[in-house]
Amino acid sequence: MAEVTGFPMLADDGQCATEKAASRANPLAEEVYQRLKHDVFSFRLFPGDRFSENDIAQYYGVSRTPMRDALFRLAREGYLEVGFRRGWKVAAVDFDRLDQLYDLRIVLEAASLERLAMNAAAHPVLGELERIWCVAEPERNSDAVDMFRMDEQFHRGLVSAAGNLEMLRVHDEVTERIRIVRRLDFLKPHRTAATYDEHAAILHLIERGKQTEARIMLSAHITQSKLEVRKITLSMLISARDSKLPFVT
Repeated sequence: MAEVTGFPMLADDGQCATEKAASRANPLAEEVYQRLKHDVFSFRLFPGDRFSENDIAQYYGVSRTPMRDALFRLAREGYLEVGFRRGWKVAAVDFDRLDQLYDLRIVLEAASLERLAMNAAAHPVLGELERIWCVAEPERNSDAVDMFRMDEQFHRGLVSAAGNLEMLRVHDEVTERIRIVRRLDFLKPHRTAATYDEHAAILHLIERGKQTEARIMLSAHITQSKLEVRKITLSMLISARDSKLPFVT
């Protein structure tokens, strides 16, 4: 585990109002930022990889100004580190901070379940989730990338159905911060089957009005995901790597 520890995450989304306005004014910098972030999340830029601004700007085919904007934005978010005369380095994974984010997910989603019974608008959302998750084995999706996205949508759906937009906003931020490792959970086939079974059980408990039991099961479900994250090894990160960018050292 020591070989992949240390990935810092920020307490906020790393983008203030001024920065958001700058992104709208400079769409190229925003595009470069999104491409860089995708390469970090897909481990094409791997924890510990080093690179220079010139190399990466040339690779993306952009000038240094939008590239620097994107790099420093990712550094503020905790995904990159910059050293004096040493270029840039991809930060390592901070499992302690990830633990805290998973704990925050439990608080947000448990609170959302408490509100579901009071929100009549929740029923169509829950019905759609049941159509996706309450299915027999032959109808289940086993693709790791699809499952990772579907799992995000399930948990976001529960929070959205509760009808509190501020809770949903914070939940979206938490989801973004854990996304870099969350998809690794579905590289293990047993986690796909468990996710279908547990999601279906949670939905059935909500449907029967058993909110307390649903919250207990949801908390256990997220806690298990948190424990699975702690099992991530360097070899798992490498196996999830799409490819290596040619200029990194």
